[in-house]
Amino acid sequence: MYEMKFMLSFSERPKKKKKKAAEEGQENSATVKKKIKGKKDKVEEKYEDGIKWKFLEHKGPYFPPEYQTLPDDVKFYYNGKPVKLSLPAEEVALFFAQMMDHEYTTKEVFRNNFFRDWRKEMTLEERQLIMDLNKCDFGELHAMHKQKVEARKNLSKEEKLVNKEANQKIVDEYGCCVLDHHRERIGNFKIEPPGLFRGRGDHPKQGMLKKRIQPEDVIINCSKDSRIPEPPAGHRWKEVRHDNTVTWLASWTENVQGSCKYVMLNANSKLKGEKDWEKYEVARKLKTCVDAIRAQYQEDLKSKQMGTRQRAVALYFIDKLALRAGNEKEEGETADTVGCCSLRVEHITLHDTLDGQKCVVEFDFLGKDCIRYYNKVPVIKRVFKNLKLFMENKQEGDDLFDRLNTQMLNKHLSSLMPGLTAKVFRTYNASITLQQQLKELRNSELKDNVAEKLLSYNRANRAVAILCNHQRAPPKTFEQSMANLQAKIDSRKEQLDLAKKELKQAKKEAKGSSDNKLLIVVEKKKKAVQRCEEQLLKMEVQATDREENKQIALSTSKLNYLDPRISVAWCKNMEVQLDKIYNKTLRDKFAWAIDMTEHDFVF
Repeated sequence: MYEMKFMLSFSERPKKKKKKAAEEGQENSATVKKKIKGKKDKVEEKYEDGIKWKFLEHKGPYFPPEYQTLPDDVKFYYNGKPVKLSLPAEEVALFFAQMMDHEYTTKEVFRNNFFRDWRKEMTLEERQLIMDLNKCDFGELHAMHKQKVEARKNLSKEEKLVNKEANQKIVDEYGCCVLDHHRERIGNFKIEPPGLFRGRGDHPKQGMLKKRIQPEDVIINCSKDSRIPEPPAGHRWKEVRHDNTVTWLASWTENVQGSCKYVMLNANSKLKGEKDWEKYEVARKLKTCVDAIRAQYQEDLKSKQMGTRQRAVALYFIDKLALRAGNEKEEGETADTVGCCSLRVEHITLHDTLDGQKCVVEFDFLGKDCIRYYNKVPVIKRVFKNLKLFMENKQEGDDLFDRLNTQMLNKHLSSLMPGLTAKVFRTYNASITLQQQLKELRNSELKDNVAEKLLSYNRANRAVAILCNHQRAPPKTFEQSMANLQAKIDSRKEQLDLAKKELKQAKKEAKGSSDNKLLIVVEKKKKAVQRCEEQLLKMEVQATDREENKQIALSTSKLNYLDPRISVAWCKNMEVQLDKIYNKTLRDKFAWAIDMTEHDFVF
């Protein structure tokens, strides 16, 4: 099963200790180790701090196939005339053609970035000819792409099986590694193929060319005593390292934002699971001292030192609004994204009164991934006064917290609790919010059907997503899928009306009769009505759920900020199957939580 040093089933644990741990709301790593004492098959050598492994062997990443030129009957046109493009220019043109059904290709920023990068891939002759994107006709390339997509959808079972077997061979060869003599799955062993950068929100780099990664760009990490992966024929690796203080297997730098990409172990690997467990245990530990920390920053709001006051206000925002710390931009990123510590005067507006509330702060800035953060929040009077003070004699582009940065903030936090950072606050507040929301909904949920229970769970999850500003654009197909669902609801209502009429007629015919056949008919009609009512309720709940979540990304908080043990315990208490809220990827990632969590878990 899942081999980790904290993976002992609760049935094997001493009842007194379990109860005490539940009362305290947390178990430290020493407690967990005690619980598996004597389980030699589950205990492995604990390496000194910083060492992640002693043996690592793998095949390296899998590279996407090289580009194949267009068929002779598929042409690109410029100004109405066919143009045979060079191979690099043709490949980039196809990237654009493949996205023509998406609104991205209508955006000016996307089009400008694409055209600039596309021209870099052209020959001198092509650049002299192709001067205006509006005169380019990608129609035949787009049509070819759509035909290929349709053809893939319409493959026979036999053809799909052949493709599946071919993909499985790739997984078997590249998708696993040997880590300390255990066979472990690798998460993202395929290098992303080239294409056009999309970004999230209104990213200023959308449309730029993500170039093809070559072996010469890739750093390999493995053991000295392992077989070094062979690069593709005719190529060599950028570098081969033997660094056992990191868990990545391969690394390269992508060209658009200059960020490092890594091949990592699968989410359900031993190392990944341990790291997740430790992360949530640190967040749980914050519960024991969060009141003292809050009291401290409340006191610091009155400090004579301006730097201390700024740190206190920043901590208040991070705690109450789950803002990111800031200064988290990737190297080379030019988008004007900010977090708490890097807020500027232009990003907030102070209102003495607004909408009947006093001391309101209006936030408006671009957060991580260029997602706009807009919020109007009433704050305590002392925070409001300090913000006025921080903004005195400053221009719009000046830093709000000019005597604070993320490093200073996190250094202060670590002095309050080992391992405490701004992100731990975010994880703590997300998890505690989910637990509180589920507790408030719990009494009314007990008699609900599964669909209504899931709606309640998603509403609790949505409260977290709103807190963490996890937004998304409504899916392109949202309106159509809602229309389809509404049509099904209308059809089910008609079936319910018909079933009720048939039941009424059956009751009328059976009234005063002792004929068993008529009584059996009445029972069948009752069941038909009940079935229709249940199906109708399920569809209506589904419609409500979709509508409420159309602009909220629930998966991000589930993946990164919510202690999975809260959800596992809720499923057990509510008698809801875990696969209703966790897909297979999440069930694999949180196998440790599924194995160790009982009904009485408290974050």
